[in-house]
Amino acid sequence: MKVLLLKDAKEEGGQDPYVRELGLHGLEATLIPVLSFEFLSLPTFWEKLSRPEGYGGLIFTSPRAVEAVELSLEQDGKSEVWKKSLRETWNTKPVYVVGNATASLVKKLGLEAEGESSGNAEKLAEWICSRIPMESIIVYRKIPHPGIQVTLDSYYSKQGIPASIAFFSPSGLTYSLKHIRELSGSSIEQIKFAAIGPTTARALAAQGLPVSCTAESPTPQALAAGIRTALQPHSS
Repeated sequence: MKVLLLKDAKEEGGQDPYVRELGLHGLEATLIPVLSFEFLSLPTFWEKLSRPEGYGGLIFTSPRAVEAVELSLEQDGKSEVWKKSLRETWNTKPVYVVGNATASLVKKLGLEAEGESSGNAEKLAEWICSRIPMESIIVYRKIPHPGIQVTLDSYYSKQGIPASIAFFSPSGLTYSLKHIRELSGSSIEQIKFAAIGPTTARALAAQGLPVSCTAESPTPQALAAGIRTALQPHSS
């Protein structure tokens, strides 16, 4: 059975872990990116990174937030400053993430991450906010991927109606749902909709779509197991 994953492909070489895990469950998964990202406020972000003494820790909300650090380090010898002093200072403070993908990228910056097993952002936020005051900075914004309509058209014309569609963010749902409704027609009722977490699941429900599966944690293993169960005959 075919599964459509509305997410970016893994940036490094090799097969995307979600595609690989679904394949182990006998499912043929296809990735279609639905979001692009525009980075913002990087000079201000660097100013804050340069003053670790002013903060009690870091919270990375997504792989894209880590990428913003990498972009900030690419100019004017900032990478050397990071390696010589800033990285070590930040490592004396807690660095929080949600999810293994973000944790892996944070570790490549030379930082020790914690919180990746919290399950979702809401649980991590509740735990952090009960202990420390927090300051946030927006370093990117989500915009529709420019090729989403063409790519979805191509998928449907070649592959037909997928057995399941997995959404990875409310924004991804917003930017793709109109096209999915048009392409699926009345067959949309047979599709099993899956969500990577509770926030995305609520966004699906708000659009009137039945949520057949919400991953117990934001991992390939949990999502694949949930979709496999949802697609089994006679499953509730």
